[in-house]
Amino acid sequence: MPNPKKVEKLASESARRQALPAAAPGAPLPDAYWESLLKDPRARADGAAMRQRRLVEIRRHVLRVSCRRCERTVEIQTADAVRLYGGNAVWKDVAQRLLDNTCQQRTGRLEEDGCWPAFDVT
Repeated sequence: MPNPKKVEKLASESARRQALPAAAPGAPLPDAYWESLLKDPRARADGAAMRQRRLVEIRRHVLRVSCRRCERTVEIQTADAVRLYGGNAVWKDVAQRLLDNTCQQRTGRLEEDGCWPAFDVT
């Protein structure tokens, strides 16, 4: 059980927190907030940009794609992907083809068949 001094301290902290003005739900966010979001390294469009690149533009040694449905991961060396699919092939299309070639989730319905790619951008 807290002593009276701790109770008073907690009450004053609670009152002080309530006194801080909260932003209204429809109020615009401050510029500093947006700047901090854009400076965050996780805000970069690496994943989307990586999926749209042609194989000859990718500087990674190993390309990796996993399936969000069956949790299977497929890796291929960039040099092998260029040799098999051509340098102008888009990584997103190559990854989908790699997953589909070894897909184990076949139902017979076009909407449900195949794997759902999740691109590894690490």
